[in-house]
Amino acid sequence: MKKMIAFLFLSLVLTVSGFAQTNAEYSAALKKMFVVSGSNETYKVAIKQMISMYKAQSTLSADKLKSLEDEMLKSSLNELTVKLIPVYQKYMSLSDIKEMIKFYESPVGKKFAKNNPMITQESMKIGQEWGMKIGQELMNKMKK
Repeated sequence: MKKMIAFLFLSLVLTVSGFAQTNAEYSAALKKMFVVSGSNETYKVAIKQMISMYKAQSTLSADKLKSLEDEMLKSSLNELTVKLIPVYQKYMSLSDIKEMIKFYESPVGKKFAKNNPMITQESMKIGQEWGMKIGQELMNKMKK
């Protein structure tokens, strides 16, 4: 009986430590993918835009605001990555993430990462215009 309990305990410890190691590896790979894909820079821009809105309302000195911005950039990006791990794990294996990193480290991947913010911005504008047109057409057809 003692051997069985010891075996079960050892199995549990090995399973938990294996999961922790895999989770740490997944987290590191996901962070790297965010960097090489340009996602990190996109997140930084969003954070900086939010901070600039608060700067206009703040009475803090420029040095304190810069320090606060640096702190928020670091902690917020780490927090976001931690929150995104379960989402990515649900749909993408560690092997998938590693393959994506390979893609983003290739010449075409680097080009895509560099140009994706502009592609996204222009696509959103086109999508909004398209959505408005479809909405108008739908309203016109419903009136008939």
